Amino acid sequence: MGLLHDGGTPTIFGDGSQTRDYVYVADVVAAMLLAMDHDGGGIYNVGSGIETSVLDLYEAIQAASGIRCEPVLAPARLGELQRSVLDPALAGRELGWQAQRPLADGLADTWRWVTA
Repeated sequence: MGLLHDGGTPTIFGDGSQTRDYVYVADVVAAMLLAMDHDGGGIYNVGSGIETSVLDLYEAIQAASGIRCEPVLAPARLGELQRSVLDPALAGRELGWQAQRPLADGLADTWRWVTA
């Protein structure tokens, strides 16, 4: 987001179809606080359970910023994971946690922070 704000051109590696599970930082902090207070210990996936492509993420960033800019497409990075999405069900059952902030809202909040 900072690159767009500063007038730069973002680079997307590969075709942009690779996916990730993006989670707003305040939701991650909430999960960590709940885990710290949880007596049973455990390993939890902190994710939205929603798979988002890099191209969809970039489109959402442009919408949040109001800036349209054609990205540079670069060759794919060797060995990059093509798909990643987490199952947060255990965190929901044991910690009572789930991601609260939709991607578009989190990006809008982040854009406001970047431009403040």
